[in-house]
Amino acid sequence: MFPTFKFLNPKSLILIPSMFAICNLAIIPLRAEPSDRSEIVSQVLFGEHFEILETQNQWSKIKLQFDDYEGWVDSKQYQTISEKSFKSLSNDAIILNSDLVEYVTNSSNILLPIPLGSSLSFLNYSEINIENFEFEGMRTSGIKPKSDLISTAFMYLNAPYLWGGKTPFGIDCSGFTQMVYKLNGYQLLRDASQQSTQGDALSFIEESEPGDLAFFDNEEGKIIHVGIIMENNYIIHASGKVRIDRLDHLGIYNSEQNRHTHRLRVIKKIV
Repeated sequence: MFPTFKFLNPKSLILIPSMFAICNLAIIPLRAEPSDRSEIVSQVLFGEHFEILETQNQWSKIKLQFDDYEGWVDSKQYQTISEKSFKSLSNDAIILNSDLVEYVTNSSNILLPIPLGSSLSFLNYSEINIENFEFEGMRTSGIKPKSDLISTAFMYLNAPYLWGGKTPFGIDCSGFTQMVYKLNGYQLLRDASQQSTQGDALSFIEESEPGDLAFFDNEEGKIIHVGIIMENNYIIHASGKVRIDRLDHLGIYNSEQNRHTHRLRVIKKIV
């Protein structure tokens, strides 16, 4: 099989082989620009695999396989894998850590803590699992009933808000919804505005079910927030922390502040 190539520099027209990699650390930041001072737009969790689009000094621009999200990571924070291994992982079932925090051990008995939602599928591939990681914790895989979404969401309750975060130690609104759905076997895109393009729109809150998504916009009409609808007109969402508030036809009502904090735009049924 011949390797895949891509043009990285149109001016020099140098053909560079496509490269692929996997996150072999607990969590690494995904940045908007190739700089340690750049905004963290998301995180890459242990076991997530991705394509390397280009390199610049110590930085690599990557595209995550799960949601096609792009950003920059430090080139010292991943392990390269073959295209064959990348395709095998992409076609394999997704297996995730289902505990808030667990750990993997290597052949030297060194512990590596990994957060909820870390990917474990690669552990079965000797050509990828070169550090001989072993995992003895709780795993989850496959599509779960829609009713399980709320119980999974409660695992993140009180997690602090963190722009770009995807773990119980810090998470943003769309990272929260994406991870809750991922742990139950469903695929959401990364940002709230992207997630709002998925699923079927509902006309009224009364038509919604627990697990449906509510989206909220700003004065310019841009989708800026998302949460998961619960029973009896409640919503669980990440705002300051993962919290539960009232939801009505105007939006999210924060009883502590005695005001609406987010303006409802649309409700979507994903499942």
